[in-house]
Amino acid sequence: MSNKKSEADGVLWRIIKPVKTHIYGGMLLHASGSIATIATLLLLSLVIAVLLNGGSLLLMGIHWSLTGTLIGVGALGLSAFILSSIAFAVSHLGAFELEVDLRTKLAEQMARLPLGYIITNGTGALKKVVLDDVKNLHAFVADSTPMIGRSFAAPVVSLVLIFVLDWRLALIALSVLIAGMILMSIAMKDYGEIRQEYDTSLGKINAAVIEFIQAMVVVRTFDDGTSSFKRYHKALESFEAVFIKWMDTCGTPSRLSMIIFGPLPTMAAVIAGGIFFISQGTLSVPTLVAMLFISTAMVDAFMPLMWLNNFLRKSNTAANRIEEILSLPTMPYAERGKVPGEMTIRFDDVDFSYENREEKALSSVSFTALPGTSTALVGPSGAGKSTVARLLPRFWDIDKGSITIGGVDIREMTSEDLMNTVTFVFQDTYLFHDTLANNIKMAKPDATDEEVVEAAKAAQIHDFIMELPEGYDTHAGDRGDRLSGGQRQRITIARAILRNAPIVVLDEATAFADPESEEEIIRAISFLTRDKTVITIAHRLSSITHVDQILVFDKGEIVERGRHEELVANSGVYAGLWSNYEAAQGWDLHAKHSAGADDSATGSIDARSSGNNVSPAEHPNKGALHV
Repeated sequence: MSNKKSEADGVLWRIIKPVKTHIYGGMLLHASGSIATIATLLLLSLVIAVLLNGGSLLLMGIHWSLTGTLIGVGALGLSAFILSSIAFAVSHLGAFELEVDLRTKLAEQMARLPLGYIITNGTGALKKVVLDDVKNLHAFVADSTPMIGRSFAAPVVSLVLIFVLDWRLALIALSVLIAGMILMSIAMKDYGEIRQEYDTSLGKINAAVIEFIQAMVVVRTFDDGTSSFKRYHKALESFEAVFIKWMDTCGTPSRLSMIIFGPLPTMAAVIAGGIFFISQGTLSVPTLVAMLFISTAMVDAFMPLMWLNNFLRKSNTAANRIEEILSLPTMPYAERGKVPGEMTIRFDDVDFSYENREEKALSSVSFTALPGTSTALVGPSGAGKSTVARLLPRFWDIDKGSITIGGVDIREMTSEDLMNTVTFVFQDTYLFHDTLANNIKMAKPDATDEEVVEAAKAAQIHDFIMELPEGYDTHAGDRGDRLSGGQRQRITIARAILRNAPIVVLDEATAFADPESEEEIIRAISFLTRDKTVITIAHRLSSITHVDQILVFDKGEIVERGRHEELVANSGVYAGLWSNYEAAQGWDLHAKHSAGADDSATGSIDARSSGNNVSPAEHPNKGALHV
């Protein structure tokens, strides 16, 4: 356990090393401020002693007057305030520099990681690292590191002073401190294990709440809340059990240690001992007053250790997640790559497996797509067609074989050249919270306004944009939520048209479009793919009957290839897919209204296969809906 803890601490300090000057500076300044605070308390005790004795006071061989002591109190108090303020200013500057440094490194690292890693891990996990974990380290450097300096300097200086003042009272104060530390160690016993259980159960509650809220439409439609709320209730019960276990184990010693680390127990013990020694004539009142100030300050300096431990735990966890991202192997790109002269795509005996999966996603895949031709990838779900399409723009690197464009291995191309050669139009669209013009310009930042407009016209979205009050300066909203799905898709197609890459990969861009938008998207895609080499992931088989070649995938292998007519005639896998597709197009949903039936029978739905669609007016059951 101790080795793991030291390794975690090592990661934390390695991550924050770029701002170590600010960290150590903040620690030193705040330690100096805490020493000045202790000196202020010491002089303040002398003020009280002078007032009690009148005139001046001889202490540690020095004559202390009231005026001189008050000046010393003011000077040291101001010094303590200034030093502590500067300490936090320095640590906060370091925290901001660390935040910039880490987010820059993470952004650069993610730009070099395989795109497949980003897709596989999802934006939520990466957002937590880039935003939340970096923010945790910012808080640690800004607020905690100066307190570390104080927590070590103040107790040491205070301990030395109280032994100088009176070793007997020092032992009494130290015994109280030791008792508090013993209780704290009992309270912290098994802290890591219990804290892990606590965090896990709390995470389950958060997940249940998020699920309940995000799935509210489904809950209200299919579930009265019983099932979803039951999961939340179970998560609460689990959290309650962990919390009770924690309180049973640590609650009493933790509360006692908090009480002992307060000023009252130490003050009471020192006063009791001081009164006894004064009655024996072996202690002066001024010394007792000084002891009260300094000993309570010593114990009070240990209080931050209670919450500093929590900060350290969170910071260690955040640092480890950041380190994990920064240490991932990046995708190598050639600095001076080769540029293909023509656009023939060739997969040669390609094998590929996803990380942490034993089975191959692709096995011995070989095919050629000639320049200016269209190739469709079809097959059942999980057959490997999407993997092929995403290997071409190098979302991942293959395990075996080669992928070439114009005879040049894509691994020998620079990232910029590859992205300018291959453009990808996804089903899922993403627009940035920026103007529509800038969303389109992402493909070519130096594009003129005229080029943006021409691309929008070709994508069938210009007329819609011009109807908006701010035209091309209209903001798309968060993730483009101010636009419909079809409008977002046409913006992304305009972006692809503006890039004008010679190879286009389409992931069924019309899959989520409404009928009206679908026609416009098809026209936009027709413009986009004109004179291009096209790879299409096909879900609707009717959209690929005209392509130059169809590759049929099954279990990561190409099992058939050819044109639509040839494959249908072969009575193989594709013929079966086509037969199922045709059958699906003929299914009707009919609302049955039986004469004389009660209300409970009204509106029952009957799915039947029919080659001849009958209109509602002609059908005996009025109001049938044909799909």
